[in-house]
Amino acid sequence: MLFDKKAYCATAKELRELICDARQRTHRLVDDLDDIQLEVPQLTNVNPLRWEIGHVAYFFEVFFLQILGHKTSILPSAEKWFDSSGVEHDKRWSLPLPSRTETVSYMDKVLEAVVEQLGKTAPTNKETYLALLCTFHEDMHGEAIIYTRQMLEYPPPMLSSVRSPPDTHPLPGDVTVDGREFLFGSHPEAPFVFDNEKWAHSVYVPTFEIARAPVTNESFSKFVDDGGYLDRKWWGPEGWSFRCKADLKHPVYWVRGERGWLHRQFNELLPIQPHVPVVHVSWYEAQAYCCWADRRLPTEVEWEMASAVDMNSEEKRLYPWGDGEPTPDLANLDMWCSGPVAVSAYPDSDSAYGCRQMIGNVWEWTDSSFSPFPGYVVDFPYSDYSKPWFGSHRVLRGGSWTTRARLIRNTYRNFFPPYRNDILAGFRTCARRRSLK
Repeated sequence: MLFDKKAYCATAKELRELICDARQRTHRLVDDLDDIQLEVPQLTNVNPLRWEIGHVAYFFEVFFLQILGHKTSILPSAEKWFDSSGVEHDKRWSLPLPSRTETVSYMDKVLEAVVEQLGKTAPTNKETYLALLCTFHEDMHGEAIIYTRQMLEYPPPMLSSVRSPPDTHPLPGDVTVDGREFLFGSHPEAPFVFDNEKWAHSVYVPTFEIARAPVTNESFSKFVDDGGYLDRKWWGPEGWSFRCKADLKHPVYWVRGERGWLHRQFNELLPIQPHVPVVHVSWYEAQAYCCWADRRLPTEVEWEMASAVDMNSEEKRLYPWGDGEPTPDLANLDMWCSGPVAVSAYPDSDSAYGCRQMIGNVWEWTDSSFSPFPGYVVDFPYSDYSKPWFGSHRVLRGGSWTTRARLIRNTYRNFFPPYRNDILAGFRTCARRRSLK
């Protein structure tokens, strides 16, 4: 059934353009770095950048070319180097990886073979699905490279514009989402889905109140200035252990300046902008803030419901604003801006309930553990995409300012361990449910 239906990108020309765009983006994310910068120090949350770019080419070779019948390896020993399932994370620094020149040559040869495969005839459903899978996988690794550049204080990638929407005010308040049965997850008619979105199933969601916008730097700084990082009562046991081990007293990239808080964005220290969403906070930090503020994180079904319900139809919206694709006037995606923008920006992006920026700007932590939907089966070519992470990760929704616009939609589920504070994640909150007396 996986390859039975037509995906949204129907022509070979469209697929070739999509794949070449992803590869060009990958090159542009690393081409300005010298060989020393590519030799990333061994850290838990990053990969060697030479390994990273070789891996995206290897993924195309295995999950596109080989599945479609190509039997000859383009680069002998590629599996020993670039197979993320077979090569443990910490061993990637000690591998005899190909040189930069050899790795780029491998990337080029794989791309040539992929383009040739798609140039023969009109693409089959199978070819289309696999091409999209591999392209979206490369998009995800592109975002990971941006996280690495941030962590290592490299300059920003030469991709973003300086465009910034003019709105610079807060967007306080909650909206009420009335309780109802909700079809949670992706429908089989969707053009492309990942395994963890299968399939939409009915869930009753009680009435809840959710913030119109994510938590801002200004709001979060009050928690920090109130000693929130140093008061154990706001933290659960795991969160407190994480905070102590990391010796966190504020978000990881914040610095106290003479005139207030600064934050490091890539290799620059900048004043925090009060009405921009707080970013680079872990799930543990988001939870601690919620306890301090007497709020809570939304569950992922609440998040999806607030974003996707169309109150004039029984159908779910593909995006908060409707089914029209993201544009620079609707969302902060694809590095259309040079960083996160104020929570008041993009008023035309509001969901039917009035929630803003549920797509783009910053990923949003939810309260939900990453788990399979009812009836989940491994019918995905890349069986290690989701299953190994069920139970240990938390779900994020919505995308960030660096997420590719073609990747994200209301039903897309991202997932990371709760301690990750290097990703472009913030959060929005819900009112706590009060027990009836």
